Amino acid sequence: MMMSEQDSAKGRNRGGVQRVEGKLRASVERGDYYEAHQMYRTLFFRYMAQAKYAEARELMYNGALLFFSYNQQNSAADLSMLVLETLEKSEATVEEDILEHLVKLFSLMDPNSPERVAFVSRALKWSTGGSGKLGHPKLHQLLALTLWKEQNYSESRYHFLHSSDGEGCAQMLVEYSAARGFRSEVDMFVAQAVLQFLCLKNKTSASVVFTTYTQKHPSIERGPPFVQPLLNFLWFLLLAVEGGKLTVFTVLCEQYQPSLKRDPMYNEYLDRIGQLFFGVPPKQSSSYGGLLGNLLNSLMGSSEEEEAKEAQENSSPIELD
Repeated sequence: MMMSEQDSAKGRNRGGVQRVEGKLRASVERGDYYEAHQMYRTLFFRYMAQAKYAEARELMYNGALLFFSYNQQNSAADLSMLVLETLEKSEATVEEDILEHLVKLFSLMDPNSPERVAFVSRALKWSTGGSGKLGHPKLHQLLALTLWKEQNYSESRYHFLHSSDGEGCAQMLVEYSAARGFRSEVDMFVAQAVLQFLCLKNKTSASVVFTTYTQKHPSIERGPPFVQPLLNFLWFLLLAVEGGKLTVFTVLCEQYQPSLKRDPMYNEYLDRIGQLFFGVPPKQSSSYGGLLGNLLNSLMGSSEEEEAKEAQENSSPIELD
């Protein structure tokens, strides 16, 4: 009996929301954007005061989509932020449909707007319960796929690094390399990703990104062994990481120094990989500090107390962008 009363109450609420949405839609269709925006905000605060979080979220989400469809970017972005506020206040758990809604809003925002940057930063923070962690891997994956469609490859790569989608990352890198890179750099595109995944302690994605990229890239002949020495190095490195033998790692880095000198960051990444997987003690002082060190802390999640302590004791600062 109780359930049917609750259901009928939900039905009445839903009917109320639909009536309100009809009025708001008519207002937007007439071009009364400012008035409609203010009405949405008023209703938002009314619903929130009554703890009607789900209704508030649905109303703001649909309102944002409506404003986007009329190219009212500022109003749409404002309502998108209110969607996030409902999630924060209601302490909503992370669910796939919510993440998909957030990424839908993100995809409709002007790529160059400051609102988009603020929105994604706040969404990532919410997705990890407001902790210093880097954001839910599924949200990172959906953001990476959206940015890939926009051909914003460097931002896409950042989000793929913090997802667990090594295969998607590899396919994006194949396209990135073909669109923006020189033929002589095909090995460097995957090298950076493999080394950065390893710096983030993600052996599985490092291996998947390497295998998928080398199989799918049209300019790479089937291996191993490969024509490009750097690819052979990565192949051996992934095997060495599984074995954990320091002597193998040391010899490998010495043998492939000519290839590793192609990018000054490679040896920085390998210092960190040596510490994580082979028990190499950290250097007393790194050649990189300051801004680069701060970048490592923010990009590798060192804002958490435990991670910060570990980073202090255990790492050289590395740039992961």
